[in-house]
Amino acid sequence: MKPFPFTAIVGSDDMGLALTLTAVSPAIGGVLVRGEKGTAKSTMVRALADVLPTQQVMAGCRFGCEPAQPDPTCPDTDQHTENILHRPSRLVELPVGATEDRVIGSLDLEKALGAGEAAFEPGLLAEANRGILYVDEVNLLHDHLVDLLLDAAAMGRNTVERDGVSVSHAARIVLVGTMNPEEGELRPQLLDRFGLTVEVAAPREPGMRTEVVRRRLAYEADPDAFASRYGSTQENLARRIAEARTRLAEVVLTDWSLAAIARVCAGFDVDGMRADIVTARTAMAHAAWQGRDHVVRADVRAAARLTLPHRRRRNPFDAPGLDEELLDRLLDDDPEPPDPDQPDGPDDPAPNTPEGEPAEDQSSPGSEHESSEPDSGPAPEQPQTNEPTNTADDGPDSDVTPLPVGVAEVGEAYRTRTFTAEGVGRGAAGRRSRAITSRGRRVGVTTSNAGPVHVPATVRAAAPHQAARGREGRLLLRRHDLRRAVTEGRESNLVLFCVDASGSMAARRRMASVKTAVLSLLLDAYQRRDKVGLISFRGADSELLLPPTSSVDAAARRLTDLAHGGRTPLAEGLLQAGEVLRLEKLRDPDRRALLVIISDGRATHGTDAVGRAEMAAAHLRSEGIDSIMVDCETGRFRMGLARRLATALGARLCPLDDLADGGSTIDPTRLADTVRAHRAA
Repeated sequence: MKPFPFTAIVGSDDMGLALTLTAVSPAIGGVLVRGEKGTAKSTMVRALADVLPTQQVMAGCRFGCEPAQPDPTCPDTDQHTENILHRPSRLVELPVGATEDRVIGSLDLEKALGAGEAAFEPGLLAEANRGILYVDEVNLLHDHLVDLLLDAAAMGRNTVERDGVSVSHAARIVLVGTMNPEEGELRPQLLDRFGLTVEVAAPREPGMRTEVVRRRLAYEADPDAFASRYGSTQENLARRIAEARTRLAEVVLTDWSLAAIARVCAGFDVDGMRADIVTARTAMAHAAWQGRDHVVRADVRAAARLTLPHRRRRNPFDAPGLDEELLDRLLDDDPEPPDPDQPDGPDDPAPNTPEGEPAEDQSSPGSEHESSEPDSGPAPEQPQTNEPTNTADDGPDSDVTPLPVGVAEVGEAYRTRTFTAEGVGRGAAGRRSRAITSRGRRVGVTTSNAGPVHVPATVRAAAPHQAARGREGRLLLRRHDLRRAVTEGRESNLVLFCVDASGSMAARRRMASVKTAVLSLLLDAYQRRDKVGLISFRGADSELLLPPTSSVDAAARRLTDLAHGGRTPLAEGLLQAGEVLRLEKLRDPDRRALLVIISDGRATHGTDAVGRAEMAAAHLRSEGIDSIMVDCETGRFRMGLARRLATALGARLCPLDDLADGGSTIDPTRLADTVRAHRAA
């Protein structure tokens, strides 16, 4: 079955343009596509392969060496022949759950165990050399695979030194990734390696949505007939990309355009010089795509809209995007010299669609069913600044006069102490707690089928049996001789925040400090690739504001609008936290949880509020839930209720003032002694 044609995809001008420019100039470095689910991001990337120019490769080379410039260090140099093969440009998909051996290559076990030969079996990086490596849901990729991609993207080579194999081969890849930001963000190091980034969203215009559905249904009814309708436009697009590649070497980057690029990058306060270089390459590719022999203002503007949104300096929770008004002002600071050879009017349009079909974008070959308006990203939400009218001291909440509800501001996040789960887990690779993972330092060996082969341990296991097996020269191995390495690294955790938003937390503007502390802990969770959840309790009940998710941005948005006021239903908050963690344990048994309770320890709602809160805390402790108690009590005279609650929870206690990196935590055993001494006094 033929894939959905690239030129038949409706909308998403930016995505179509970004992919096309990368096809014209692979040196740009790839494309990252961010967007909501159901916007056919993967459909468009996979459709790109059909319009890429063909390649010449050396016959007999597993690494796709170019005949004009073969890699002198290619492991298959002895296999090269004078024959030249023509093949389509490759688009290789890297699954999120791929193993390290499958990505970089590994020891060929069949030859190693059968013939005693240490041979190399190429991986996906070798297969994608001189082509496109596509990662769907790239933000969910394990960190150890991200490290491998960073090395390959930076060096253009893949080097393997493991299990008796020492191999280095070319890995000039164009990295294309798609992701849904709601499922978590991308590591900054990998984000910077993408040359271009675009935001996509489903169209809101009924006519465009209708056309999307019509084309999709027509394709599913008869894929071959539907693809044939776009045969001529596909050929025109492929020819135009090939012509632009040829023209690219002749494009001149004028002094004015180079100065404009430097002015724009400096104006957006980007880090390093990679942004300037990638913007220059993209502007030249855009000029070649439009049939020009030199870079003009339109090329610089189009390039900056694609290269700078993910490189401008911003906080982790700031919305992505680019201020296009600022971009125009920076470009207009030094007007472009007139070009008498450049005709007025719009850029050269893309290839025409088949008769009767809607026209495609004027600057890109066509895109997906997304908005045709340039998307500079959602505007960041502004926190409300109305202060609560209650200014009572730290006394218990009143049951007679309910406290008014307010929304406190959020301050600037700071670096917090590192909290980890106790013991050693087996969760998904991350950057928080100790765990047995697929990559890390070797701490032992096992006979299971999981993990990389530990060659020395395998040889030692087989050595005592060689005489009985009739060894003659080479080592004789059996399946039960295989030993796998057990490696210890770091895992990601589920961090569930249970925030006291009652009236007592509003005293002395304490809620602003609490929100800033939670935001700082969210920033730490973002950097450590954790899942997060958010529970708030105030008034008469608790509320799950955000179910556990990998989108730390979503948690930050919920925190900004978190209201406070009313009584303190502490027991209800703890019980809901226990229920959320119980359900998450059923969904993902290997992911360990950290419950972070932010409260002053008061319980004022309902009959025997303190007793019910302590019972709820004892229940959480009996379930083995690892918890942190952040004590928010302030003032000269303190009741020590948070300490008492931490003892019931078996939690580590951290005063709010000591949450910043460099503070101290209190061990539960010392805490119990402190509470007993306090009661005796």
